[in-house]
Amino acid sequence: MNRSAGSAAVQLYILSMSDLLDTLDVDLLRTLHENPRIGMLELARQLGVARGTVQARLDRLERAGVVTGYGPDIDLEAAGYGFQAFVSLEIAQGALADVAAELTSLPSVLEAYATTGSSDVLCRIAASSHQDLQNALLALNRTPYISRSTSVVVLSTVVTPRTLPLLASHPRNAPRRAPAYRDAQEDVTTSRAGLRPAPSPRAPVAAPDRRPPR
Repeated sequence: MNRSAGSAAVQLYILSMSDLLDTLDVDLLRTLHENPRIGMLELARQLGVARGTVQARLDRLERAGVVTGYGPDIDLEAAGYGFQAFVSLEIAQGALADVAAELTSLPSVLEAYATTGSSDVLCRIAASSHQDLQNALLALNRTPYISRSTSVVVLSTVVTPRTLPLLASHPRNAPRRAPAYRDAQEDVTTSRAGLRPAPSPRAPVAAPDRRPPR
């Protein structure tokens, strides 16, 4: 296989990996989510795999873009920004890039998405008070590329942002350990118990032909 073909194969594997997470990948992501400060050795111990396996899985998940960072989860309400709203925007034709730049410049805009339907962009904003929220909405309406906005204020959070239930719903079936690693572990366990490891199965050898030549 030449270098370009090998690179294409690796690229294809990386691009398709996000659709083929197995149970170990999901368990790894869940453990990291629940214990963000966990060390590599402890992570491997809890998952029951080798440290090298954990590191290889993390490296592949990062290369595939599945894991994008290890930053802390921030509770906006606890940080003093407990007022949020979703805002639907109708924008001028062909002005999506300009609107994106305007929204990025507003600190109160947490996220924004281009959508189908009656509106063109849906964004989420946060503020520290009702007055601050109103000011953020007014700032959106002053943007020259936005012709109309409709806002709905968030009363409470019903389901917090999450990803693990979706990833765990259809995991790919795969062994948690490579066969060579499992065999090595079984040999270590057997030796600690004072037993001899079972011999590897070999193909039967045919008995030599001892008939006299004709």
